[in-house]
Amino acid sequence: MPIRKLSAQRLWLLAAYAAAAAALFCAPLVLSDFRLNLLAKFLAYAIVALGLDLIWGYTGILSLGHGVFFGLGGYAMAMYLKLDASGGKLPDFMDWSGLTKLPWFWKPFASLPFAIAAGILVPAMLALILGYVTFRNRIRGVYFTILTQALVIITTTLFIGQQAYTGGTNGLTGYSKLFGYSLGSPETKKWLYWVTVMLLIGAYLLCRVLVKSRFGKVLRAIRDGENRVRFIGYDPALYQMVAFGFSAGLAGLAGMLFVLHVGIISPSMMGIVPSIEMVLWVAIGGRGTLVGAVLGAVLLNYAKSTFSESYPNIWIVFMGALFVVVVVFLPKGAAGLFGQFKWLRRRKAADEGADGVRYPAV
Repeated sequence: MPIRKLSAQRLWLLAAYAAAAAALFCAPLVLSDFRLNLLAKFLAYAIVALGLDLIWGYTGILSLGHGVFFGLGGYAMAMYLKLDASGGKLPDFMDWSGLTKLPWFWKPFASLPFAIAAGILVPAMLALILGYVTFRNRIRGVYFTILTQALVIITTTLFIGQQAYTGGTNGLTGYSKLFGYSLGSPETKKWLYWVTVMLLIGAYLLCRVLVKSRFGKVLRAIRDGENRVRFIGYDPALYQMVAFGFSAGLAGLAGMLFVLHVGIISPSMMGIVPSIEMVLWVAIGGRGTLVGAVLGAVLLNYAKSTFSESYPNIWIVFMGALFVVVVVFLPKGAAGLFGQFKWLRRRKAADEGADGVRYPAV
Protein backbone atom coordinates (compact mmCIF):
# COMPACT_ATOMS: atom_id res chain seq x y z
CA MET A 1 0.00 0.00 0.00
CA PRO A 2 2.68 2.60 0.81
CA ILE A 3 4.34 1.88 -2.55
CA ARG A 4 1.08 2.57 -4.40
CA LYS A 5 0.57 5.82 -2.52
CA LEU A 6 4.10 6.95 -3.25
CA SER A 7 3.69 6.13 -6.94
CA ALA A 8 0.42 8.06 -7.06
CA GLN A 9 2.07 11.06 -5.44
CA ARG A 10 4.86 10.97 -7.97
CA LEU A 11 2.37 10.72 -10.82
CA TRP A 12 0.48 13.73 -9.50
CA LEU A 13 3.75 15.61 -9.13
CA LEU A 14 4.84 14.79 -12.68
CA ALA A 15 1.41 15.80 -13.96
CA ALA A 16 1.69 19.14 -12.14
CA TYR A 17 5.15 19.76 -13.58
CA ALA A 18 3.95 18.86 -17.08
CA ALA A 19 0.95 21.17 -16.74
CA ALA A 20 3.15 24.03 -15.54
CA ALA A 21 5.59 23.53 -18.42
CA ALA A 22 2.74 23.37 -20.94
CA ALA A 23 1.25 26.58 -19.51
CA LEU A 24 4.58 28.36 -19.82
CA PHE A 25 5.10 27.25 -23.42
CA CYS A 26 1.54 28.26 -24.36
CA ALA A 27 1.71 31.67 -22.66
CA PRO A 28 2.50 33.54 -25.94
CA LEU A 29 -0.89 32.42 -27.26
CA VAL A 30 -2.84 34.31 -24.57
CA LEU A 31 -0.57 37.12 -23.36
CA SER A 32 0.08 40.45 -25.02
CA ASP A 33 3.59 41.35 -26.12
CA PHE A 34 4.04 43.58 -23.06
CA ARG A 35 2.85 40.94 -20.59
CA LEU A 36 4.87 38.25 -22.31
CA ASN A 37 8.01 40.35 -22.00
CA LEU A 38 7.30 40.88 -18.30
CA LEU A 39 6.83 37.14 -17.76
CA ALA A 40 10.08 36.43 -19.62
CA LYS A 41 11.91 38.84 -17.31
CA PHE A 42 10.35 37.17 -14.26
CA LEU A 43 11.45 33.73 -15.51
CA ALA A 44 15.00 35.05 -15.88
CA TYR A 45 14.78 36.18 -12.26
CA ALA A 46 13.63 32.66 -11.35
CA ILE A 47 16.95 31.27 -12.61
CA VAL A 48 18.76 33.56 -10.16
CA ALA A 49 16.45 32.38 -7.38
CA LEU A 50 17.26 28.74 -8.14
CA GLY A 51 20.96 29.35 -7.72
CA LEU A 52 20.47 31.41 -4.58
CA ASP A 53 18.24 28.74 -3.08
CA LEU A 54 20.92 26.15 -3.76
CA ILE A 55 23.46 27.94 -1.56
CA TRP A 56 21.11 29.45 1.02
CA GLY A 57 18.31 26.93 1.33
CA TYR A 58 20.43 23.79 0.92
CA THR A 59 23.90 24.89 2.07
CA GLY A 60 23.08 27.59 4.61
CA ILE A 61 25.14 30.32 2.94
CA LEU A 62 23.38 33.68 2.77
CA SER A 63 24.71 35.83 -0.07
CA LEU A 64 23.70 39.46 -0.50
CA GLY A 65 25.95 39.89 -3.51
CA HIS A 66 24.19 37.94 -6.24
CA GLY A 67 23.31 41.19 -7.97
CA VAL A 68 27.00 41.41 -8.94
CA PHE A 69 26.98 38.01 -10.65
CA PHE A 70 23.69 38.87 -12.34
CA GLY A 71 25.13 42.15 -13.57
CA LEU A 72 28.37 40.62 -14.86
CA GLY A 73 26.37 38.23 -17.01
CA GLY A 74 24.24 41.09 -18.24
CA TYR A 75 27.28 43.21 -19.13
CA ALA A 76 28.84 40.31 -21.05
CA MET A 77 25.78 40.02 -23.31
CA ALA A 78 25.37 43.80 -23.56
CA MET A 79 28.98 44.21 -24.69
CA TYR A 80 28.39 41.82 -27.57
CA LEU A 81 25.14 43.54 -28.55
CA LYS A 82 26.77 46.96 -28.32
CA LEU A 83 29.66 45.96 -30.57
CA ASP A 84 27.25 44.35 -33.02
CA ALA A 85 25.11 47.51 -33.09
CA SER A 86 28.13 49.75 -33.67
CA GLY A 87 29.06 47.80 -36.79
CA GLY A 88 32.74 47.44 -35.91
CA LYS A 89 33.06 51.10 -34.94
CA LEU A 90 33.81 52.51 -31.53
CA PRO A 91 30.68 52.45 -29.31
CA ASP A 92 29.10 55.89 -28.91
CA PHE A 93 29.73 56.28 -25.17
CA MET A 94 33.44 55.56 -25.67
CA ASP A 95 33.62 58.21 -28.37
CA TRP A 96 31.94 60.72 -26.06
CA SER A 97 34.45 59.85 -23.32
CA GLY A 98 37.41 60.60 -25.57
CA LEU A 99 38.62 57.09 -26.41
CA THR A 100 40.06 56.60 -29.86
CA LYS A 101 40.25 52.81 -30.07
CA LEU A 102 38.46 49.82 -28.62
CA PRO A 103 39.93 48.57 -25.31
CA TRP A 104 41.63 45.19 -25.52
CA PHE A 105 39.22 43.45 -23.12
CA TRP A 106 36.26 44.50 -25.28
CA LYS A 107 37.55 42.91 -28.49
CA PRO A 108 36.77 39.23 -27.64
CA PHE A 109 33.15 40.16 -26.98
CA ALA A 110 32.61 40.63 -30.68
CA SER A 111 32.02 36.86 -30.66
CA LEU A 112 28.66 35.69 -29.30
CA PRO A 113 29.99 32.29 -28.09
CA PHE A 114 32.71 34.08 -26.14
CA ALA A 115 30.19 36.51 -24.65
CA ILE A 116 27.92 33.65 -23.54
CA ALA A 117 30.83 31.72 -22.04
CA ALA A 118 32.12 34.83 -20.28
CA GLY A 119 28.65 35.66 -18.95
CA ILE A 120 28.60 32.33 -17.11
CA LEU A 121 32.27 31.66 -16.34
CA VAL A 122 33.32 35.13 -15.15
CA PRO A 123 30.71 35.25 -12.34
CA ALA A 124 31.45 31.62 -11.49
CA MET A 125 35.22 32.24 -11.30
CA LEU A 126 34.71 35.36 -9.18
CA ALA A 127 32.53 33.35 -6.81
CA LEU A 128 35.10 30.55 -6.65
CA ILE A 129 37.86 33.02 -5.78
CA LEU A 130 35.75 34.69 -3.11
CA GLY A 131 34.66 31.29 -1.82
CA TYR A 132 38.24 30.03 -1.65
CA VAL A 133 39.34 33.05 0.40
CA THR A 134 36.40 32.89 2.77
CA PHE A 135 35.45 29.23 3.16
CA ARG A 136 39.05 28.04 3.46
CA ASN A 137 39.48 30.49 6.32
CA ARG A 138 36.14 29.38 7.80
CA ILE A 139 34.56 32.79 7.33
CA ARG A 140 30.82 32.24 7.21
CA GLY A 141 27.56 33.37 8.66
CA VAL A 142 27.02 37.09 9.04
CA TYR A 143 30.69 37.77 8.24
CA PHE A 144 30.37 36.13 4.83
CA THR A 145 27.17 38.09 4.18
CA ILE A 146 28.97 41.35 4.98
CA LEU A 147 31.77 40.41 2.56
CA THR A 148 29.27 39.85 -0.24
CA GLN A 149 27.81 43.28 0.45
CA ALA A 150 31.30 44.73 0.26
CA LEU A 151 31.72 43.00 -3.11
CA VAL A 152 28.58 44.77 -4.32
CA ILE A 153 29.84 48.18 -3.22
CA ILE A 154 33.27 47.67 -4.79
CA THR A 155 31.88 46.42 -8.09
CA THR A 156 29.22 49.10 -8.51
CA THR A 157 31.72 51.85 -7.62
CA LEU A 158 34.17 50.45 -10.18
CA PHE A 159 31.58 50.25 -12.94
CA ILE A 160 30.26 53.75 -12.24
CA GLY A 161 33.73 55.28 -12.08
CA GLN A 162 35.01 53.72 -15.32
CA GLN A 163 32.49 55.49 -17.55
CA ALA A 164 34.67 55.34 -20.65
CA TYR A 165 34.75 51.54 -20.50
CA THR A 166 31.41 50.61 -18.88
CA GLY A 167 29.04 53.45 -19.71
CA GLY A 168 29.02 54.70 -16.12
CA THR A 169 25.66 55.19 -14.41
CA ASN A 170 23.86 54.96 -17.76
CA GLY A 171 25.13 51.44 -18.33
CA LEU A 172 25.01 49.80 -21.74
CA THR A 173 21.99 50.30 -23.99
CA GLY A 174 21.20 51.40 -27.52
CA TYR A 175 21.30 47.96 -29.15
CA SER A 176 18.31 46.61 -30.99
CA LYS A 177 19.28 43.53 -33.02
CA LEU A 178 20.39 39.94 -32.50
CA PHE A 179 21.49 37.91 -35.53
CA GLY A 180 19.99 40.67 -37.67
CA TYR A 181 16.54 40.32 -36.06
CA SER A 182 15.00 43.20 -34.15
CA LEU A 183 14.87 42.57 -30.40
CA GLY A 184 11.66 44.58 -30.26
CA SER A 185 9.71 42.56 -32.82
CA PRO A 186 6.92 40.30 -31.47
CA GLU A 187 8.34 37.21 -33.18
CA THR A 188 11.81 37.72 -31.72
CA LYS A 189 10.31 38.28 -28.27
CA LYS A 190 8.41 35.00 -28.53
CA TRP A 191 11.52 33.06 -29.50
CA LEU A 192 13.52 34.66 -26.70
CA TYR A 193 10.72 33.83 -24.29
CA TRP A 194 10.74 30.17 -25.31
CA VAL A 195 14.52 30.06 -24.97
CA THR A 196 14.16 31.47 -21.45
CA VAL A 197 11.55 28.86 -20.56
CA MET A 198 13.76 26.02 -21.80
CA LEU A 199 16.78 27.35 -19.92
CA LEU A 200 14.71 27.72 -16.75
CA ILE A 201 13.48 24.13 -17.04
CA GLY A 202 17.02 22.95 -17.72
CA ALA A 203 18.37 24.90 -14.72
CA TYR A 204 15.62 23.50 -12.49
CA LEU A 205 16.27 19.91 -13.57
CA LEU A 206 20.01 20.33 -13.08
CA CYS A 207 19.52 21.78 -9.60
CA ARG A 208 17.10 19.00 -8.76
CA VAL A 209 19.63 16.36 -9.83
CA LEU A 210 22.26 18.06 -7.68
CA VAL A 211 20.14 18.25 -4.54
CA LYS A 212 18.98 14.62 -4.92
CA SER A 213 22.53 13.34 -5.41
CA ARG A 214 25.21 12.65 -2.81
CA PHE A 215 26.50 16.17 -3.47
CA GLY A 216 23.15 17.59 -2.36
CA LYS A 217 23.08 15.39 0.74
CA VAL A 218 26.50 16.71 1.74
CA LEU A 219 25.29 20.29 1.21
CA ARG A 220 22.34 19.72 3.54
CA ALA A 221 24.64 18.08 6.06
CA ILE A 222 26.89 21.15 5.95
CA ARG A 223 23.88 23.35 6.54
CA ASP A 224 22.76 21.32 9.54
CA GLY A 225 26.16 20.59 11.09
CA GLU A 226 29.34 21.65 9.34
CA ASN A 227 31.71 20.40 12.02
CA ARG A 228 30.17 16.93 11.91
CA VAL A 229 30.69 16.83 8.14
CA ARG A 230 34.32 17.74 8.65
CA PHE A 231 34.76 15.07 11.31
CA ILE A 232 33.52 12.26 9.03
CA GLY A 233 36.10 13.11 6.38
CA TYR A 234 34.48 15.59 3.99
CA ASP A 235 35.90 19.01 3.11
CA PRO A 236 33.00 21.47 3.59
CA ALA A 237 34.92 24.34 1.98
CA LEU A 238 35.22 22.47 -1.32
CA TYR A 239 31.49 21.75 -1.48
CA GLN A 240 30.64 25.32 -0.49
CA MET A 241 32.94 26.71 -3.17
CA VAL A 242 31.43 24.53 -5.89
CA ALA A 243 27.87 25.37 -4.85
CA PHE A 244 28.68 29.09 -4.67
CA GLY A 245 30.37 29.06 -8.09
CA PHE A 246 27.50 27.13 -9.68
CA SER A 247 24.99 29.54 -8.16
CA ALA A 248 26.92 32.53 -9.52
CA GLY A 249 27.01 30.94 -12.98
CA LEU A 250 23.21 30.63 -12.95
CA ALA A 251 22.95 34.29 -11.94
CA GLY A 252 25.19 35.25 -14.87
CA LEU A 253 22.99 33.25 -17.25
CA ALA A 254 19.93 35.05 -15.91
CA GLY A 255 21.65 38.41 -16.40
CA MET A 256 22.25 37.66 -20.08
CA LEU A 257 18.61 36.72 -20.60
CA PHE A 258 17.53 39.87 -18.74
CA VAL A 259 19.49 42.07 -21.15
CA LEU A 260 17.89 40.38 -24.16
CA HIS A 261 14.41 41.02 -22.76
CA VAL A 262 14.87 44.48 -21.27
CA GLY A 263 17.55 46.01 -23.48
CA ILE A 264 19.67 47.66 -20.81
CA ILE A 265 22.09 46.84 -18.01
CA SER A 266 23.47 49.37 -15.53
CA PRO A 267 25.31 49.39 -12.19
CA SER A 268 22.02 50.05 -10.39
CA MET A 269 20.98 46.49 -11.24
CA MET A 270 24.08 45.22 -9.45
CA GLY A 271 23.44 47.14 -6.24
CA ILE A 272 22.53 46.03 -2.74
CA VAL A 273 18.78 46.55 -3.17
CA PRO A 274 18.44 44.10 -6.11
CA SER A 275 20.59 41.58 -4.19
CA ILE A 276 18.30 41.83 -1.17
CA GLU A 277 15.23 41.43 -3.39
CA MET A 278 16.69 38.21 -4.75
CA VAL A 279 16.93 36.85 -1.20
CA LEU A 280 13.31 37.87 -0.59
CA TRP A 281 12.19 35.88 -3.62
CA VAL A 282 13.63 32.73 -2.09
CA ALA A 283 12.40 33.50 1.42
CA ILE A 284 8.83 34.19 0.32
CA GLY A 285 8.71 31.32 -2.15
CA GLY A 286 10.14 28.81 0.29
CA ARG A 287 13.76 28.39 1.30
CA GLY A 288 15.10 24.91 0.62
CA THR A 289 12.50 24.14 -2.07
CA LEU A 290 13.44 24.66 -5.69
CA VAL A 291 9.82 25.05 -6.72
CA GLY A 292 9.40 27.68 -4.02
CA ALA A 293 12.32 29.69 -5.39
CA VAL A 294 10.74 29.79 -8.86
CA LEU A 295 7.29 30.63 -7.48
CA GLY A 296 8.70 33.33 -5.23
CA ALA A 297 10.57 35.06 -8.06
CA VAL A 298 7.61 34.99 -10.44
CA LEU A 299 4.79 35.77 -7.99
CA LEU A 300 6.61 38.47 -6.06
CA ASN A 301 7.66 40.33 -9.20
CA TYR A 302 4.16 39.91 -10.63
CA ALA A 303 2.71 41.40 -7.44
CA LYS A 304 5.24 44.22 -7.58
CA SER A 305 4.30 45.00 -11.18
CA THR A 306 0.55 44.78 -10.52
CA PHE A 307 0.59 46.92 -7.38
CA SER A 308 2.78 49.58 -9.00
CA GLU A 309 0.42 49.78 -11.97
CA SER A 310 -2.81 49.89 -9.95
CA TYR A 311 -1.60 51.92 -6.98
CA PRO A 312 1.43 53.95 -8.12
CA ASN A 313 1.51 56.09 -4.98
CA ILE A 314 1.14 53.44 -2.27
CA TRP A 315 2.20 50.20 -3.96
CA ILE A 316 5.20 49.85 -1.67
CA VAL A 317 2.76 49.64 1.28
CA PHE A 318 1.08 46.62 -0.29
CA MET A 319 4.44 44.97 -0.86
CA GLY A 320 5.41 45.57 2.75
CA ALA A 321 2.11 44.10 3.94
CA LEU A 322 2.71 41.05 1.75
CA PHE A 323 6.14 40.52 3.30
CA VAL A 324 4.70 40.78 6.82
CA VAL A 325 1.92 38.29 6.08
CA VAL A 326 4.34 35.75 4.63
CA VAL A 327 6.88 36.09 7.43
CA VAL A 328 4.26 35.84 10.20
CA PHE A 329 1.86 33.26 8.79
CA LEU A 330 4.01 31.38 6.27
CA PRO A 331 7.47 31.01 7.82
CA LYS A 332 8.32 28.29 5.29
CA GLY A 333 7.19 30.39 2.35
CA ALA A 334 4.50 29.77 -0.22
CA ALA A 335 5.81 26.29 -0.95
CA GLY A 336 5.37 25.45 2.73
CA LEU A 337 1.62 25.41 2.17
CA PHE A 338 1.96 22.07 0.40
CA GLY A 339 3.84 20.66 3.38
CA GLN A 340 1.09 21.85 5.71
CA PHE A 341 -1.54 20.17 3.55
CA LYS A 342 0.42 16.91 3.66
CA TRP A 343 0.72 17.18 7.43
CA LEU A 344 -3.02 17.73 7.79
CA ARG A 345 -3.77 14.72 5.58
CA ARG A 346 -1.43 12.51 7.63
CA ARG A 347 -2.96 13.81 10.85
CA LYS A 348 -6.44 13.04 9.56
CA ALA A 349 -5.39 9.54 8.46
CA ALA A 350 -3.82 8.87 11.85
CA ASP A 351 -7.01 9.91 13.64
CA GLU A 352 -9.13 7.53 11.58
CA GLY A 353 -9.33 3.79 12.12
CA ALA A 354 -8.99 1.12 9.48
CA ASP A 355 -12.79 1.06 9.06
CA GLY A 356 -12.87 4.73 8.15
CA VAL A 357 -14.47 5.77 11.44
CA ARG A 358 -12.79 8.62 13.24
CA TYR A 359 -12.13 7.85 16.88
CA PRO A 360 -11.74 10.56 19.51
CA ALA A 361 -8.34 11.02 21.08
CA VAL A 362 -7.94 9.51 24.52
